[in-house]
Amino acid sequence: MTQSAKDRVYAAAEQISAERRPTVSTVREAAKVSNADATRFLKEWNEEKQAAGGRVAATPPALLEQAARLAGAIWAEASTAAAERHAAIEATWTQERREKDEEIRELGADLDKATAAAEKTATEHAEALARIKAQRDAFERQLATVNRQLEEAREAERENALRAAEATRKLATAEARAETLEQVHTALLKRVAPEAKNTDTQ
Repeated sequence: MTQSAKDRVYAAAEQISAERRPTVSTVREAAKVSNADATRFLKEWNEEKQAAGGRVAATPPALLEQAARLAGAIWAEASTAAAERHAAIEATWTQERREKDEEIRELGADLDKATAAAEKTATEHAEALARIKAQRDAFERQLATVNRQLEEAREAERENALRAAEATRKLATAEARAETLEQVHTALLKRVAPEAKNTDTQ
């Protein structure tokens, strides 16, 4: 069934009023009616809305009192529920805060332990380094002593070699002299021997 121009204007006005105040142009475009129909029926729609508002304003006092009591009860219930919800949230927050504080304390204690362990490790490391350095210094001193002794031994060896060479030279000289003396002695003996024989013969 085709809607009348009035129905279309009323429907368009209701739809438009959900977002903004309907005007003749917006209603005319939405309802697809003439400008005259849009003007007339929109005016009627506005008057009916105003009349309906007046009827609401003229609500009987008893009904208003009941509505007020109902609103008060709803408000009280809502307040109670909100208070309970707030208490529950606060209890949860308090528990979480307590747990977080405990975690922070535990983390602090762990950090203190780790720091103490690190300091102890650093101290032990420093002591170990000091011991190693002392041992290295001792080894270096020992090595210096050994090198000095080795150099002294080499120097003594060189001196002994020189002395041995000198002794060998002197021995060779002495042997040569002894051999020469022996030859001279032998020659003398040969000269003396014939003279001795001649003297015995006479």
